[in-house]
Amino acid sequence: MADQMVTISSEGKDFPAYVAVPRQGVLGGVIVIHEVWSLDEHTKDVARRLATEGYVTLAPNLLSGTELDGGLDPQLLQRAQNPETRDEAQKELRAKMAPLQSPEFATTTVNKLKSCFEWLIGKPEVQGHVAVIGFCFGGTYAFALAVHEPRLKAAVPFYGHADQSIEELRKINCPILAFYGEEDTGLTEKLPELIANMKAASRDFQYHVYPNTGHAFFNDTNPNRYNEAAAKDSWQKTLAFLSKNLQNSSQS
Repeated sequence: MADQMVTISSEGKDFPAYVAVPRQGVLGGVIVIHEVWSLDEHTKDVARRLATEGYVTLAPNLLSGTELDGGLDPQLLQRAQNPETRDEAQKELRAKMAPLQSPEFATTTVNKLKSCFEWLIGKPEVQGHVAVIGFCFGGTYAFALAVHEPRLKAAVPFYGHADQSIEELRKINCPILAFYGEEDTGLTEKLPELIANMKAASRDFQYHVYPNTGHAFFNDTNPNRYNEAAAKDSWQKTLAFLSKNLQNSSQS
């Protein structure tokens, strides 16, 4: 496996991305979208793991050039979870997160992902077969890219929001495999509505909810959140999903 940083352009501006490439036997391409911490070593590790499985992997820094470049301060999140400092920290957290909620940010971020898709699908060895995987913030934008890019072959959102309408969901042209932790109630409480909307839109939506598991269970650099059993099982399911929807299509 080989890796390097590259520069992608969108809307006339450049942003960095990490690329991991198999030495041989390329089976397709995968975009990996980071959590709200920005492009970090965990995201790069996921990219390298995918490269060892045979996928050219592109992990962009979607927060580059924004006020959140470098991600949120983990200490702020810890203070927001501490009853003694929670009120003031949550106010600060909401203020820092506000730019991510704007329609302009969403449009710019989707356009960045479209540029990543064009970069990756332009590689001859990828053979036109590209999937997306995202975590939290990245899971939300994995759903979004599936809505906006009909050539996408598969999407794997880990604990992401999907607030699109049924009409928007009908634009999805690929199967989706989504993962959730049972204790992540902000998402699981909305899951029945999403399931119904996906069914109404006639989309191929698969999902798995891990019992006694919370948010960010896949992140092995976060000991307070990581769930080894759920992480290993979701990884195997992800690889099988990619094999079915990227490798098989590449060979057809």
